[in-house]
Amino acid sequence: TMGNWLVNHWFSAAVLAAWLGINIFLFTYYFLFFDRDERYFYTRAILGSALAWARASAKCLNFNSMLILLPVCRNLLSFLRGTCSCCRRTLRKQLDHNLTFHKLVAYALALLTAVHTIAHLFNLERYNQSQQATDGSLPAVLSKMHLQGSKWLNPIHSNQTTVEYVAFTTIPGLTGVIITLALILMVTSSTEFIRRNYFELFWYTHHLFLVYFAGLVIHGIAGLVRGQTEQSMAEVHPYDCAEYLTQQDHNCTHSCCKDPEFGSIPAESWKWVLAPIILYVFERILRVWRAQQKVVVTKVVMHPARVLELQMQKKGFCMEVGQYIFINCPAISPLEWHPFTLTSAPEEDFFSIHIRAAGDWTERLIDTFQLETPRIEVDGPFGTASEDVFQYEVAMLVGAGIGVTPFASILKSIWYKFQQADQTLKTKKIYFYWLCRDTGAFAWFNDLLASLEQKMAESGKADFLTYRLFLTGWDTSIANNVALHFDTATDTVTGLRHKTIFGRPMWNTEFAAVAAAHPRSVVGVFLCGPEALAKSLQKSCQQHSSLDPRKVKFYFNKENF
Repeated sequence: TMGNWLVNHWFSAAVLAAWLGINIFLFTYYFLFFDRDERYFYTRAILGSALAWARASAKCLNFNSMLILLPVCRNLLSFLRGTCSCCRRTLRKQLDHNLTFHKLVAYALALLTAVHTIAHLFNLERYNQSQQATDGSLPAVLSKMHLQGSKWLNPIHSNQTTVEYVAFTTIPGLTGVIITLALILMVTSSTEFIRRNYFELFWYTHHLFLVYFAGLVIHGIAGLVRGQTEQSMAEVHPYDCAEYLTQQDHNCTHSCCKDPEFGSIPAESWKWVLAPIILYVFERILRVWRAQQKVVVTKVVMHPARVLELQMQKKGFCMEVGQYIFINCPAISPLEWHPFTLTSAPEEDFFSIHIRAAGDWTERLIDTFQLETPRIEVDGPFGTASEDVFQYEVAMLVGAGIGVTPFASILKSIWYKFQQADQTLKTKKIYFYWLCRDTGAFAWFNDLLASLEQKMAESGKADFLTYRLFLTGWDTSIANNVALHFDTATDTVTGLRHKTIFGRPMWNTEFAAVAAAHPRSVVGVFLCGPEALAKSLQKSCQQHSSLDPRKVKFYFNKENF
């Protein structure tokens, strides 16, 4: 199992190790640099090791701020996916972990912000104490130097200054407070619960990233934390001259008479984040340009259980199986874009989506379409794991509830490939599992399965597709109906030949059966459904994959939004 896990995840592990390694290297290198470099000898005399903690965490913050935007550049990822279509499947699959990586970097930013803020609170306290000290100690002497000019070391120039005063009146203080608040709001409003139930809150709060980056670029401009200038180092090196500073000698004759002079560390956050910001600006321009292209809604179908089907056409629109698009309806909200999986096949002359009522925006969209056909803007399509489905000899497709949508596209496409006797189809066998709570949601999918079933039977390929429908929530009226019609050729719930199974699938049994039927195949397992199901399928993939490279292997793929 460990071997399989490593085979499946070596690239993820490599990316993670590289990211962690760079973070650890940056932190350690700059911690030691600021803790030992002679230019900061006097700065350390006041601040102690809190200087190194603040500077090392700042470097890592810059590095992670550089990375945070890259995983959400949808068009960039689509481009990469396209350019590495000849790469190994393992490599392309990593692009599906974009949001996981985005979250990981965000958590690192939150942790590093805490370290950086705490270190600077200590620094402020020490600057303050040194400014107020009258004991003639080195920190006290350094704090009184060059208060009139620009060569000072201690940014606190008066005894009346408080930590709050510095936090809200200086550029680093104010931008630091704003950045931290923006980060806290973004992290807390992006929890699974809020994203699922209050998408608008998540969507608008996340645009505080503009405030975050603006603040980050300005944050270091004032240069409050300082080091000794190169010229001053040459004239009065601290290793030679530090001891003389505390001995106030007015008739000074030796080479250390001159006071050391200090200059700020240049602001460099902008160097780290400039390239990703430019990339992201291009990404957004491309999105706006694509959204302006005319979309014609050719057909609107209202299915049972409040599922809306939209069939659309757009010039130059070219899709692959299992891709998704972002939809915007300016009449409802000009700024909100929502992702929907395409349910049409590439072979059709339109593209379609099925929208279930789940939240304010979808409710309003369905209501609007029942009255009129509003203007729709489309961005996409974007690629996800299910594009790879034809690359596997055997595919296990698992859809939970509305998560069946990408598989509508796949099953339709297979149907067309059979009609056209397509030679590119590597797939020899498909197992399809649909888990659903109530029968209402089955309705729109029934026609597709029924026509597919008939088509495959006619062309002598009835055994190509095995599907199982699992009804996970059912009441007594259904049970009685099933009992009455148990001996009929078609199913009482769906009207299909393959019977509906009541309850949840036993994955171990299902995987064991597939492994037994295809002992030497590479099996692609595709899921569009909840996280808990993903975990159990991933576990089954590991358990049932053989360590022998010539025998059965299960590869897990999950849709990510």
